[in-house]
Amino acid sequence: MHVKKGDLVQVIAGKDKGAKGHVIATLPREDRVVVEGINMIKKHTKETHQGPRGAKTGGVQTMEAPIHVSNVKKLKDEKRDDKPADKKAEDKADETGEDS
Repeated sequence: MHVKKGDLVQVIAGKDKGAKGHVIATLPREDRVVVEGINMIKKHTKETHQGPRGAKTGGVQTMEAPIHVSNVKKLKDEKRDDKPADKKAEDKADETGEDS
């Protein structure tokens, strides 16, 4: 897969086309990713008494559903630093005395 958790991606196909968000989770076996704020669904949960001190839990929850990895494109994230490989190449040029 070309994306991993934490990457900034843009949706290139589907109902949320053009939207941007960070990858929350990846599902490599199904070739799917979960992106924050994208492909929102409403999940109905049954009321239970299993909470602390018998508290009731249930109702309608809004959550993200997975989308296929081919429908997202990885974007450059300004927060992340350059890869270490790029820094090593610059150091090597300095050691050899080459001008660039």
